[in-house]
Amino acid sequence: MNAKTTIKKILFIVIWVCIAAGMFTLLMAGISKKNKGQCKDYSITIKGTADYMFVDVKDVEQMLMKATGGNIKGRQVSFFKLSELEQMLEQNTWISDAALYFDNHDVLHVSIKEREPIARIFTSATNSFYIDSAGKKLPLSDKMSARVTVFTGFPERKTLSSKDSLLLNDVRLIANFIHNDPFWLAQVSQMDITADKTFEMIPLVGNHVVKLGNAENVDQKFRRLMIFYQQVLNKTGFDKYKVIDVQYKGQVVASRYAGDPKVDSVQLTKNVEKLLKQYIDTQNDTIIRTMQLIEKYKIDTADNDSPKKTKNPQHKSDPNPGLSISTPTISEKSGGQAEQPVSSVPKQKKTQLKKDEKKKPKAVMPKKLAEEENGGYN
Repeated sequence: MNAKTTIKKILFIVIWVCIAAGMFTLLMAGISKKNKGQCKDYSITIKGTADYMFVDVKDVEQMLMKATGGNIKGRQVSFFKLSELEQMLEQNTWISDAALYFDNHDVLHVSIKEREPIARIFTSATNSFYIDSAGKKLPLSDKMSARVTVFTGFPERKTLSSKDSLLLNDVRLIANFIHNDPFWLAQVSQMDITADKTFEMIPLVGNHVVKLGNAENVDQKFRRLMIFYQQVLNKTGFDKYKVIDVQYKGQVVASRYAGDPKVDSVQLTKNVEKLLKQYIDTQNDTIIRTMQLIEKYKIDTADNDSPKKTKNPQHKSDPNPGLSISTPTISEKSGGQAEQPVSSVPKQKKTQLKKDEKKKPKAVMPKKLAEEENGGYN
C-alpha cells in the first residue's frame, strides 16, 4: 500500500510538471511570435467632456509618431516600449492618464483620459489660466474656450506662497461644487476674490451680490442661498436686494443697499459737516436749497429717515449734525413753500427804526442862532 501511494504521488507530480512546461513553452512561443509580428493598426480613444476636447486624435497621433520616429503601422511590436510611451503622453498638460497595449491581432490600443477644466482664473494682472478638479493649472487653448465658472482677483505671482496655495484650494472647492450642480453652473456668472481673500458671487439672474466668505461649508452656504431664492426672492423679485450675505451659519443677511451701512453713515456725517460750513457763509436762499439736498440724501441712504426740525436754527455746528439739522419755516400763505426774506434787515429792527425816527427831531439849530432869534435871551 505504501509503494502504490508513493507511485501515485510521483505520477501526479510528473503530470503537473509536464503541463506547466507545456504552458510555459506555448507562452514563450506566443510572445516570440508577437514580438516578431508587426503593428497592423492602432486605435485611439479619448475620454473627456463631450462639449469640448482640448486634445484630439490628431494630437495623440503626432505625439506617438514623434516618439517612435516615424509611422506607427508596420513597425515590429517589440519596438514599442509601452511604459515609456505612456509616460511621454502623460507629460502633456491636458492628459491625466494614458494606457497602451497590443491585442492578439497586433493592433495598438491607446486610451487617453483628458483633464477637465472646472474654473477659469483671472489674476490681478489680467493673466488667465484654467484649473482642473485636482487644482492643477492648465493653459488656455487656441482651439476653444471652456464654459466654466470665472474667478477674478487672484494674486499675480510666478511662485505661489502658502497663502496663495490655500486660496487656490478654496477656488478648487467652490468650483467643484458649482461644476457638479447644474443650477448653480447656470446661475453663477462670476466669482470675485476680495482683498480679504473672501469670495463674492455675481449671479446671472438678479442685480445683487452674494457674499460667501471662504470655501468652508460651501455646500451649506449655497443651500441657504437656494432657500432664500425660493422663499423670498421668488416672491419679491431678484432685484429687490443689492447684497445677500450667507457666510454666517444658520442665517441670511440681505440689504437693499450695496454699500456698507457704517461707511455710509460716516460719509453722511462728513457731508453734513461740509454743508453746515456752507450754511454759515451763504445766504438764506442758498441755505434752503442745501437743506433739501441733505434730506434727499438721507432718504436715499436710509429707510425714510428724515432730519429733525427745530424752531430756531443755530449757526454753531452740532456734535451730531446728521440728526439735528434745522429746516426753514414753512408759511401757510406761501402754499407750503419756504419763506425767503425780502430784505436783509429783520422786520423787528425796521419797526424800531421807525419809532426812533418819530421821536428824533428832523433838525436842531446851533446854540448861537437860537440866542439871536430870542433876542439874546435864553
